[in-house]
Amino acid sequence: MSKKERLILAMVVVEAALAGLWWYLASYGMANPDRVTADFQQVIGRTMGMAMGGLLGLGVILFLVAARSDRKAMAGKTRR
Repeated sequence: MSKKERLILAMVVVEAALAGLWWYLASYGMANPDRVTADFQQVIGRTMGMAMGGLLGLGVILFLVAARSDRKAMAGKTRR
């Protein structure tokens, strides 16, 4: 499995975990309105959206680095 494929798999798993956490927190806020603040849904949405977006942006950069590393590895294999 190439580094690009491993990175994509890891990013999908982490993003799914964050989405699950987001879903849990949002449903918790709806089920318990007396235990959370009035702006709980907005804060959770903003925070989790920022976390998922930032991680996705980092994932794009890491994907480019992994692709470069894979190209170098293939070039090294063909030279030998």
